[in-house]
Amino acid sequence: MPHGGAWCAAVGFPVFPPLRPAVSNRAPNEFPAPESTFDPQAVETTAQRFWDDTRAFEVDEASSKPKYYCLSMLPYPSGALHMGHVRNYTISDVISRYKRMTGHNVLQPMGWDAFGLPAENAAIKHRTAPAKWTYANIAHMKQQLRAMGYAIDWSREFATCSPDYYVHEQRMFVQLMKRGLAYRKNAVVNWDPVDQTVLANEQVIDGRGWRTGALVEKREIPQWFLKITDYAQELLDGLDTLEGWPEAVKTMQRNWIGRSEGLEIRFDVRTVDGEPRDPVTVFTTRPDTLLGATFVSIAGEHPLAQQAAQGNPELAAFIAELRQGGVSEAELETQEKRGMFTGLRAVHPITGEELPVYVANFVLMGYGTGAVMAVPGHDQRDWEFAKNHDLPVKVVVMPEAVRDALAEIGRDVARHTDAMSAALGGGPSIDAYDTGAAVQVVQDFVREVDEIGAHTERGWLVNSGEFDGLDFQQAFDAIAGRLEAEGRGARRVNFRIRDWGVSRQRYWGCPIPVIYCDSCGAVPVPEEQLPVVLPEDVEFMGTGSPIKADPEWRKTTCPTCGGSAERETDTFDTFMESSWYYARYTSPGAATQVDARADHWLPVDQYIGGIEHAILHLLYFRFYHKLLRDQGLVTSDEPARNLLTQGMVIAETFYRDNSDGSKDWINPADVDIVRDERGRITGATLRTDGQPVVIGGVEKMSKSKNNGVDPQEMIGRYGADTVRLFSMFAAPPEQSLEWNESGVDGMARFLRRFWREVTTHVGQPDHPDVAALLAAGTELTPAQKTLRRQLHETIQKVGDDYGRRHSFNTAIAALMELLNHVAKFDDMSDAGRAVRHEALESMVLLLNPVTPHVSHALWQALGHAEVLLEDVPFPQADPAALVRDAVTLAVQVNGKLRGTIEVPVNVDKAEAERLALAEPAVAKYLEGQTVRKVIVVPGKIVNIVAAA
Repeated sequence: MPHGGAWCAAVGFPVFPPLRPAVSNRAPNEFPAPESTFDPQAVETTAQRFWDDTRAFEVDEASSKPKYYCLSMLPYPSGALHMGHVRNYTISDVISRYKRMTGHNVLQPMGWDAFGLPAENAAIKHRTAPAKWTYANIAHMKQQLRAMGYAIDWSREFATCSPDYYVHEQRMFVQLMKRGLAYRKNAVVNWDPVDQTVLANEQVIDGRGWRTGALVEKREIPQWFLKITDYAQELLDGLDTLEGWPEAVKTMQRNWIGRSEGLEIRFDVRTVDGEPRDPVTVFTTRPDTLLGATFVSIAGEHPLAQQAAQGNPELAAFIAELRQGGVSEAELETQEKRGMFTGLRAVHPITGEELPVYVANFVLMGYGTGAVMAVPGHDQRDWEFAKNHDLPVKVVVMPEAVRDALAEIGRDVARHTDAMSAALGGGPSIDAYDTGAAVQVVQDFVREVDEIGAHTERGWLVNSGEFDGLDFQQAFDAIAGRLEAEGRGARRVNFRIRDWGVSRQRYWGCPIPVIYCDSCGAVPVPEEQLPVVLPEDVEFMGTGSPIKADPEWRKTTCPTCGGSAERETDTFDTFMESSWYYARYTSPGAATQVDARADHWLPVDQYIGGIEHAILHLLYFRFYHKLLRDQGLVTSDEPARNLLTQGMVIAETFYRDNSDGSKDWINPADVDIVRDERGRITGATLRTDGQPVVIGGVEKMSKSKNNGVDPQEMIGRYGADTVRLFSMFAAPPEQSLEWNESGVDGMARFLRRFWREVTTHVGQPDHPDVAALLAAGTELTPAQKTLRRQLHETIQKVGDDYGRRHSFNTAIAALMELLNHVAKFDDMSDAGRAVRHEALESMVLLLNPVTPHVSHALWQALGHAEVLLEDVPFPQADPAALVRDAVTLAVQVNGKLRGTIEVPVNVDKAEAERLALAEPAVAKYLEGQTVRKVIVVPGKIVNIVAAA
């Protein structure tokens, strides 16, 4: 797929002429006044044509302005924008336009995350090739994005399904293979036997494939991995440098990386007849509980389990049964803890006790060593398993609360361990110690663990022989020291994160550039033979992959020995494409993955996307950037300085119950709603029949709940600027936005009011320039000064809200308030018209990041040449205008607000008291009363205390 203009042509869009400056021969006062009636469609069409004709938002690296790279997560081309897209890209656009107005060279690109399962599903449904469906959707969604007026540099557009894009990804993979960072190994996966494909954990529902309903199997198959674990510590440490990222995201990544310090322990293994077997190794972060181990659990795929099953048909059948069901940690936590004895026993490395070895369904080979030291007294999963299989529960750690309770008994705290040992049957009686109460405390705790559940908190050791009385760290060091000295253990730093499995048994994805040769094994495709192109003109029915079924596509020659070979038919996980797309935007047309331009633009200054991507995408995004760095392609350590995670768009849901118990979800657009005086919904009826529907509550917009709103319909009804304005006004960007069409209508009324104010002003006599009047010594009236102060306070607030706080809703609220002040200002003097003109011009500029179409039209109407409004500097507050000559004081009578007075800033208390008492609104509350006291708080309030 071509880049730039060729790409536009390929998907049916015109190729625009080269960038040229807009030139106007008209004098500023020759611009015709716009129509007094606001026509959003006409205004938006005109503005968008101007931006297209001038290629207004294309940027390059030659600018002397400071760069600013603003990026929203690229969309999947599903065919239709939804309100989540609109909100996300409007946030990005507001920031981009504001930054351009503050003197930055702003890059805001767009592309398409075009590979993936949805295209395959659509191909099955519509009986078409995934490529054809994808390209058609891209063309349609691009048209929708353009209709929103986003300031996007479309010359950098690409689709990740284009060989021009994924060739670089394949080249990187080949290089990673040579560096040992890409490798192939067998892995346990969710396998759908009907679709003949691997399923992600979230695609397994109640143990069945989400699409076929077939029982999912745990299957061990060869998979390709990237060694993200080699970067685990750097990824963890790098979070501390990301000051502009939300703490919630960084916390989730820290937990996912999961650095832990623990002990790797070796247990010797023998059969019940005493024959030795290979030892089993476990990793534990709680070596203090080692003396509480009562059995060992291993995964069904563990070599010891496989050996034991060879002579045990019942065990073999159980292991085969374990292959069904998902492999997610969530499922392992919630499922019943099942297992079977292997006939093997593990030798405790300290006590020499023989512990039974079980195959357990909650242990997976892909996590840790595939074996667990089971301590049911101090691990809940082990406790549940022990209870199900009648295995002993041994308490070896006591909480501080028990120590405190023993201390209350009034005896030597240092001897508590002895008392506990006696209570647990493991120590001598203590004649000189009042053991009765101590024993009862200990036995109550042991009974609680045995009957209710494991005690998982740290504490101090009991029933642990030479380690009794030690706290966690003391026990950790002592046990580690002994096992290390005996060669039975070693301290280890472990990470929860596993290497990234990047292969998928699907068709619509980037082919993995590997060749299989019977003589040479897995060989990377030579770089000069890349790309390995995915055939697009195929029949796809959903079962199996067309490239697996095509022997001609698979057939090739080994680049090492020249013999017959076959291509890899797995394709990359689509997270691969979305992990480096941000970098490709910086280097359109580059022969390599990125070129020198990348270091001009990177890192991204502002990244925007949903918090649901906090772990997978955003972690892979950071990891891939480090791969680019280590390949010498970029110099920065992190891909983005700042991250904004916008909230969801939510809406009311309505439904009716069907006879089979299912729900028929009804779109809010088809429902008539009754609200109370506080705006809460109290009733709803279906418009077509007038009968009631059930109010389902507010939920995320989704197809499943049929509560989505079509942006195209809203644009057609209200215009893009109104939709943009509501999206920014209804909630702060980090919070959920509740869709409310009455709120959209309110935004439309605001824009019409603003339009009327400007068009009315333009139709009035010419005005002098307010700056010129002030320079000439003209003294403004108090009302003129007040409006100027209100204007410049708004400029100050809106600039801060846009630039620092990203609080777009409060910026818009301030502009609405300013419009109210302007509407009440009816001074038609020269100075009055000048002040009004300054306010309206400034409002056009202040609103431009949010409502660029309206601002474009009104800026011209106010007498300016056809320049790009984003290149007009953002207004700056005039310090002189912010100085207050007067201040408003609240006046209270006996603690209740009864009026306000306007007084000079430096008014003395006596004058403030006189004016407050003379204020008519206050005086009526003082009739028949005697003023006892007047308290004046300078600059704030006058409080009058009166009594009859």
